[in-house]
Amino acid sequence: MRPLRVQHAGLVPYEAGLALQADLVAARKADTVPDTLVLLQHPPVITLGVKVRQSREHVLASDEDLQTRGVALHEAGRGGDVTYHGPGQLVGYPVLDLKPDRQDAHKYVRDLEAVLIGVCAEYGLAADRKSGLTGVWVGEEKVAAIGVRLSRWVSSHGFALNVSTDLDHFGLIVPCGISDRGVTSLGKLLGQPPPMPDVEAHVVAHLCRVFDREVA
Repeated sequence: MRPLRVQHAGLVPYEAGLALQADLVAARKADTVPDTLVLLQHPPVITLGVKVRQSREHVLASDEDLQTRGVALHEAGRGGDVTYHGPGQLVGYPVLDLKPDRQDAHKYVRDLEAVLIGVCAEYGLAADRKSGLTGVWVGEEKVAAIGVRLSRWVSSHGFALNVSTDLDHFGLIVPCGISDRGVTSLGKLLGQPPPMPDVEAHVVAHLCRVFDREVA
């Protein structure tokens, strides 16, 4: 097994999270750090993936509305459409060197889905995938979004799992460009949110299982 360093970063502004990832990706390419999983939360922010960075079509709120609600707007530099991050949502940024045996972008996304499906199962929730869509779903509602970037087979960005997220903020956007399905959270599904440290521990365990890593 290859080592995995886990970094619990707390509440981090989105732009600071981007800078942290850039530093980690450069260090991973230089082989000065091991594979690293950063777990954090962001203040309220809407992020635009590369699919829609030239378009505000899936942002339903005006700039004035966003400012009033204290929600920032940023281009993300990752794949995918528009999404929302906020407190109570566990964001994971795996910075992994996928060489030499995992150089398959589609499989990487499916593997991240497998991690989050495993986390949901810890709470008795039957989460799954939806054909043609990315992310993890319980019924017709998305509980986790995924958007990744690969540079010379080193990964960045990652996933966002709704634990106790303010789901009303998803009404500011068309989440991931999907207008006919809802968004949910572990707290909504379970009646109360599980403790964030417990969710983080399950994420680490299932990421190690799926990617054959061990915590350094």
